[in-house]
Amino acid sequence: MADDRRAPRPGALGPALPRRAALVAPALAAAPAPALAAAPALPRRTALAAAPALPRRAALVALAGLALAACGRRAPAASGGPRVVSLSPSTTEAVCAIGAGAALVGRSRYCDHPPEVLRLPSVGGYADPSIESVIALTPTLVVGARGPAGPALEETLRGHGIATFFPETESLAQIEDMLAELGRRLDASPGAEAAIARIRARRRAVEQAVEGRPRVRVALLFDTSPIFAAGPGSFADELLRLAGGENAIARGGPYPSISVEHLLALDPDVLLDGTAVEEDEAQQGAARLAQLRDAPGWRSLRAVREGRLRPLRIDAVLRPGPRIGDGLAAVARALHGDALALSDAAAVPPAPSAPSVPLSPGGGADLVQPPPSRTP
Repeated sequence: MADDRRAPRPGALGPALPRRAALVAPALAAAPAPALAAAPALPRRTALAAAPALPRRAALVALAGLALAACGRRAPAASGGPRVVSLSPSTTEAVCAIGAGAALVGRSRYCDHPPEVLRLPSVGGYADPSIESVIALTPTLVVGARGPAGPALEETLRGHGIATFFPETESLAQIEDMLAELGRRLDASPGAEAAIARIRARRRAVEQAVEGRPRVRVALLFDTSPIFAAGPGSFADELLRLAGGENAIARGGPYPSISVEHLLALDPDVLLDGTAVEEDEAQQGAARLAQLRDAPGWRSLRAVREGRLRPLRIDAVLRPGPRIGDGLAAVARALHGDALALSDAAAVPPAPSAPSVPLSPGGGADLVQPPPSRTP
């Protein structure tokens, strides 16, 4: 996949979705219609019987077994247990965070946390998943963040007899609802309650730390060429407010594209740069920030002139999932400084532990058996 370092133009997103945009929100992505149209909704039994690549299906399922063994989680039963394909990083993290990682059998190409999920088979992106690859994993449930691809994708999957869950996650309350519903569907409610408690504990710690501090007028940028920013109605807008900020961008929807001239007119006190959130992007991000500081328009911004263009290098800020409390803490520190009285050792309930499963001599492939063949 080409990483062109550019944010997508909403409504015109192709299969080569930039990684950064994928980390931010599916609302920035629109599924290309041909990708979905290429997979007609055959009856489930017919589709399974017609699929000639049984070795492919067995390989995909065996690869899922390897990942589950590495995660130290029990593999899903060959039949009767939940089998989940997750199409967005936030829902993959959520399934693992509630202690139901054993149910995962597939992921999107963007899902990378916890690291063990990288050993699960990829079925493509959330805007351009391979329906064939999804079906080959015989999931009982496909989950993902809601975006423009959601309705058409859900209809396609339901046409194959596969249950779906694509929740709204544009607020902390909706993120908590997503965790609770996943807990209910995957018989992991205690783990979901613990994950929700961790978010709430982190939120309380941040609110206490910023209490009494003056509000900081801020703009959070998801990309800079063109500029995409956090607008009203996005989960990032709520993070800014809870962290003691005032979003300078009050119009244009959750993820507006704006010009440098518009940013100059808004004149925020602080600019938060969400374009480099991974270790391997940090060096490139630093170089790009240096270029921005000298670029026409950008160098006229008061926040840039006064040294308040600050990078965010934690992807939890950009993912509406179970680590959103850590993202909130990162935003608070970026706004108020690292000296903010906010301890990482805040009273946060521990994550649910999963039973350990030793890696088998076969590399874990025998932990998940291919489902029995079905006849039409």
